[in-house]
Amino acid sequence: MSFPLQLISCRAAQDFHSRDSSFINGVFIKTRMTRKKKNQLKVLAMSSDNSTLKMNLNEYMVTLQKPLGIRFGLSLDGRIFVHALKRGSNAEKSRIIMVGDTLKKTSDSSGGSFTEIKNFGDAQEMLTEETGSFSLVLERPFSPFPIHELHQLSDLDILFNRGRMPVATWNKALLASNLQTTEGGGNSGFVVFSSKFLASPGLKFLNDQNGHVGSGLQKNILSSPVSQLVCIFSEKEPGDGEWAHGSFPLEEYIKALERSKGELYYNHFLGMRYSKITEQIYVGSCIQTDADVKTLSDAGITAVLNFQSGVEAENWEINSKSINESCQRLNVLMINYPIKDGDSFDLRKRLPFSVGLLLRLLKKNHRVFVTCTTGFDRSPACVIAYLHWMTDTPLHAAHNFVTGLHTCKPDRPAIAWATWDLIAVVESGRHDGPATHALTFVWNGHNEGEDVCLVGDFTGNWKEPIKATHKGGARYEVEIRLPQGKYYYKYIINGNWRHSTSSPTERDERGNINNVIMIGDTASVRPTIQPQQKDANLIKVIERPLTENESFMLAKAARCIAFSVCPIRLVPK
Repeated sequence: MSFPLQLISCRAAQDFHSRDSSFINGVFIKTRMTRKKKNQLKVLAMSSDNSTLKMNLNEYMVTLQKPLGIRFGLSLDGRIFVHALKRGSNAEKSRIIMVGDTLKKTSDSSGGSFTEIKNFGDAQEMLTEETGSFSLVLERPFSPFPIHELHQLSDLDILFNRGRMPVATWNKALLASNLQTTEGGGNSGFVVFSSKFLASPGLKFLNDQNGHVGSGLQKNILSSPVSQLVCIFSEKEPGDGEWAHGSFPLEEYIKALERSKGELYYNHFLGMRYSKITEQIYVGSCIQTDADVKTLSDAGITAVLNFQSGVEAENWEINSKSINESCQRLNVLMINYPIKDGDSFDLRKRLPFSVGLLLRLLKKNHRVFVTCTTGFDRSPACVIAYLHWMTDTPLHAAHNFVTGLHTCKPDRPAIAWATWDLIAVVESGRHDGPATHALTFVWNGHNEGEDVCLVGDFTGNWKEPIKATHKGGARYEVEIRLPQGKYYYKYIINGNWRHSTSSPTERDERGNINNVIMIGDTASVRPTIQPQQKDANLIKVIERPLTENESFMLAKAARCIAFSVCPIRLVPK
């Protein structure tokens, strides 16, 4: 059963406790708003001196009867958030509370003022009461709630992660037992010597008091990602129940945890992180401060190859101008070559030139730091492609080598696509070798029970049609593997030759209309990123060991691209 709820700003929430409301199955429902209340909302939008107040439109209020049926989580930065909802509980019946929402304020049924949730102790006090109703003000996060799990670490690390053994805190009134402060106000937290759990406020406090902790190189070595979840807690309830995490039943959530073990979450506040791949190549996340440039310089880095765009840097509040000036001052060459984040096609088109830049820098005996925003995708992809193309290392071996030294998740298919694009540079026409791509030709007809065949210049020169497989409804498919190149084809429907209107077409010299498909592309120093044509067919790249001739053509093409970088003068300015 669902209940309509009216979202209201938390600033006006205190005025809506007693009037115009009712309880249904333990859930507070806002039924109507009088003209007086509407006017109050308008007045609340302005302060006494007529200056506009900022209102957080992501916050909402809901009132629930005890027991709430909410399991809360405590994050490493001291945030209290909804970790799970109990099946059939008052919280689930509200149809508004979601996993990941942050608890901001609470108030009991007496109608008193709201209490701001600043630490674990504030939330714990609310949960100790067993009866009555509570109003909660929660904030909906901008980003989806990531699945959390306490990782299997050493006993010492687990104790640190649960907050039982704080080494230094930025709240002197902190109790080690449960992260609760004896004095109100301030966000509680802790700092430990394990860099895995180093929180930025505590690190800043220690730096201000004692100078920078540890060497720059040691501080920036990338460690395995760990959960930001410190602990979970809830009110005491009689009996057991089924807990759900978002829309997941418990068993599905456990499966999701298994699937999420390979996922990576970028934490910008941990600062720049990097790993050493070879004596001349380092890879990692973006440079954030002038101090990071000094750290790289002290580590012997003489050049930076940066794939972060200016918009990304601005979004993360990175002062690119100041960083570039620091690079010039420390004689570190900075080369910016933006690649769109999360865009596999853009990465594929720009990888050849990126690897060419890296090769030229290495030929100049630079020690290069290859970086993007997260250090998870674009920068390791460039290093893997360099090892594959320039050192004749198989793609799987290069991928395993880099990912074994640096925690990342590069776009492996984009590297494979770019590999065949490079080989096409020194080929004329179709690829002379084994298949490079797997295709699914799709015919979307109008009726079921049609006899559908695919025919083209790749089916025995139009003489050997391939019967399509019925996939349900009016959809038919043919799966085939082909070398990259340009191909013409048609369909034979119940004996009649037809072309598909869902795929690109061309007219031949005789005036016949045929479907056309272009598999692969040719790499370029200055790629033109044009919108791809709509096509019902599906193309997937094949990653396989290269033949001796393919390896030779790949090395030749990659070096042709690299040495076309000649007009760029590689100097610090």
